[in-house]
Amino acid sequence: MATIVISDTLKDELKEFLKKNRKADLITTYLFFLSKKFNIEPILFIKEKTIYRGVDELVKLLEMNNKLWRETEIKISFGKESVNEATKKIYICPFTGKVFGDNTHPNPQDAIYDWVSKCPENTERIGGLKAKRFFVSEDPEVMRNYIIKRKEPIKKTVYSSVITGKLFNSKKSVLNDFFKNHIKPVPLTDVPRQNRFQIEDTFLQFIQDQLEESRIGSFIEAISSHEDFEKNVDAWLVEESEESSSES
Repeated sequence: MATIVISDTLKDELKEFLKKNRKADLITTYLFFLSKKFNIEPILFIKEKTIYRGVDELVKLLEMNNKLWRETEIKISFGKESVNEATKKIYICPFTGKVFGDNTHPNPQDAIYDWVSKCPENTERIGGLKAKRFFVSEDPEVMRNYIIKRKEPIKKTVYSSVITGKLFNSKKSVLNDFFKNHIKPVPLTDVPRQNRFQIEDTFLQFIQDQLEESRIGSFIEAISSHEDFEKNVDAWLVEESEESSSES
């Protein structure tokens, strides 16, 4: 039988657990002990409906199988030009200098009417309404004054979530979204008894190994050596005896 040592820190945590859960049975208490001893914080990966030993294990596995993010490239453009070398006619707001070109806007005349009618700088009124006054030019020299060299689009590496397809600026942002929306903590004490979700294979094997009768017996022996748990151990032994009798 493997010897189990209960440190003072674990002893205090067990005392606090049993204080809050006065009716906790042996297996529940033992599982709580294991979660603290091995620092196990199980999580449910909602998409796969599978419980993993911890978030680090899950993230490592997803990264290894390229199931967390994909690196991709996007183009970032810097505004749309209003006038260029191919422009033949422009419509100009006299109040702000806003300009619409015949080849850079699908409906430049409608656009200039709409602009001057809403322009805050337009204080001219005709019949109480804003004047829809604007300039039109086909002079290449005038139009050349409005040509502004655009910056070339730049390429940027970003990351898309494999789970949602959404784009994120960095791997850290993908992870933050993953932690917030796609996993859920599950106490180790609840894992073996639940039947709604699968348990990841290596984690399931760990639980089965730890729940061997010899290991549980070693835990009872270790906890029995502490006076603080005498009542709990006595209650567990009575329960075990009653269960054995009912099965006979």
